[in-house]
Amino acid sequence: MEKTVLVEISARHLHVSQKDLEILFGEGYKLTNKKDLSQPGQFACEEKVTIVGPKGSLKASILGPVRPDTQVELSLTDARTIGVTAPIRESGDVKESGACKLIGPAGEVELEEGVIAAKRHIHMTVADGEKYGITDKQIVSVKIDTDGRSLVFGDVVARVSDSYALAMHIDTDEANAARVTGNCTGIILD
Repeated sequence: MEKTVLVEISARHLHVSQKDLEILFGEGYKLTNKKDLSQPGQFACEEKVTIVGPKGSLKASILGPVRPDTQVELSLTDARTIGVTAPIRESGDVKESGACKLIGPAGEVELEEGVIAAKRHIHMTVADGEKYGITDKQIVSVKIDTDGRSLVFGDVVARVSDSYALAMHIDTDEANAARVTGNCTGIILD
C-alpha cells in the first residue's frame, strides 16, 4: 500500500496569546477569520504584524485561534534575513528559542523567546496512523516527486491525534528546494 499524504506549504506566520493580541491590536480584540485551514479549527487571519530582528523586519499573518503562548514560525532564510535565532522545533516548543519584537497597530510586544523554524511534520488522525502503521512522534521520510527537483525529506515527525487532519507541512525553504509551488502529494517511505 502506498502511503500518500497531502503536502502543504506553511509560510511565515505567528500564533498569539490573547494577552499579546490585545497589546498588539487593542483591549478585547478578537481575531478575524480570513480562511479556514486544513487542520480542524485552525484559520488564517486578516491580522498581520511586523516581526523585527536586529537586521530587519518582515510582515507575517496571524493564525488562529489564540494560543496560551505567542510563537513565531519563520523559515531559516527569513530568520537570517532579520537576524534572529530560529531553532528547528516542533510547534509549541519555544523554551530558549529566538527573540524578536512584534509590532501591531496598537502596540509592541518584546518576545524573549518564541521564534522557531517549524520541524517538518505530518498531522494525522489515529485511524490514519493505524492504517499507515505510524505512531505519534515517530520519525519518517517522505518523497516528493517534482519536475527536476524530486526530493526525499527525512526527519519528518508524525503528529497523531484525532484533532488533526492528514497533511504534511513544510516551510517555504523546503518547498523551494523541492520545487513545490502549491499543494502536492508526498509518499511516506517509512
